[in-house]
Amino acid sequence: MKLKEFYDFIVKEGILSDPRGKDGMEKYMSVQKRKYDNLDSGKKSEFDTESLKNPYKDTRILNGTGKETVKSVLIGIDIDVAEILLAEYLKNSGRKIDLVLSHHPSGYAYANFYEVMGMQADILEKFGVPINVAEGLLSKRMREVSRKVMPSNHMRAVDAARLTNIPFMCAHTVADNHVVKYLQKKFDTIKPYLVSDVIKTLKTIPEYQTSAKETIGPKTVVGRDDNRAGKIFVDMTGGTEGAVGFLEKLSIAGVGTIVAMHMSEAHIKNAEKVNINIVVAGHISSDNLGLNLLLDKVEKKFGSVQFIPCSGFRRIKHNKSV
Repeated sequence: MKLKEFYDFIVKEGILSDPRGKDGMEKYMSVQKRKYDNLDSGKKSEFDTESLKNPYKDTRILNGTGKETVKSVLIGIDIDVAEILLAEYLKNSGRKIDLVLSHHPSGYAYANFYEVMGMQADILEKFGVPINVAEGLLSKRMREVSRKVMPSNHMRAVDAARLTNIPFMCAHTVADNHVVKYLQKKFDTIKPYLVSDVIKTLKTIPEYQTSAKETIGPKTVVGRDDNRAGKIFVDMTGGTEGAVGFLEKLSIAGVGTIVAMHMSEAHIKNAEKVNINIVVAGHISSDNLGLNLLLDKVEKKFGSVQFIPCSGFRRIKHNKSV
C-alpha cells in the first residue's frame, strides 16, 4: 500500500466509526465547507483545506509525500525523537522500516488537536445533555486545552523524522472512535448489572488482560464495585477529557456509570458529588484496543503488514471484530 492510501483508509474508517453517525458527520463536514467558502482570499490561504476531507486534526501525515510504499510500520502509542532515532537505528541494523506511526499526535496535529473536542457536544447530546449546554461548557474547556498546548515545542519529533528521512504520521481520534464503538456496543448488548460486572466485561478483552499483567488493569475509582451500573457511557474519544461540568449534566440525564480511559482529580471529585460511578479502563490499554481494531481493518483491506510494536503498543488481532 502507498502511504496516502493508508492515510485515506484510516480516515474513512474513523469517520464510519464516529459516534456522531453518518448524518452527524455529513452535517459537520457541510458546516466546515460553508465556513471555508465564506472566508476571504487571505483567510482561505491560511485555512487547513485537508480538514474539508479529514475532520480529525489529530490525524495527519507529518512527514512524507504520500507516495511511499508501506510494508512495515514501527508503531507506538507515543512517538518522540527517541523513537525516531530507534527507527533509524533499526534501519541501519537491517530492519525494514517504511513508516513510523504514532497514536498520540505530534507537530501540527498536536498543536491543533483541541479542535477535535467539538465532537464531544454531539456525543453528550445523544446521552441526554441539551446541545446548548454541551456547547457552552465545551467551548470553555477547548480554550483551556488550546492554551495548554500553545507553549509546547510541537515540531521536535517531526523535525527528527525529516532529518532522518523517515515517513511519519499519527492516528489519534480515528482509533479512539473504534474503541468507543466497540465498548459501547458491548455494554449496550450485555447490560452489566453491577459496576463489578463492567470490570469483568473489560477483563475479557485481551488488551485489558495484558495491562492487568504488565501495568494496571481496569479499576473503579468512584463508587463501589457492588453499586448498580445503570446506564453506561463510554467516554474515550474527542481528543481529551471534556469539561468538569459535564458530569452533573450526565447524572441528571440518567447516566449511572462512565467508562473512561483516564480521569483527572477535578473530574473525580465532581463525579463523587453527583454520584456517578467512574470506571477507569486504562489509557494505554484503551489506545491499544482502538489501534488494534483499526489495524485489523487495514490488514483486511491491504493484506498482511508488518507492524513492529514499540512505546507501549501491543499488536493483538481481533479478527471477529472486522
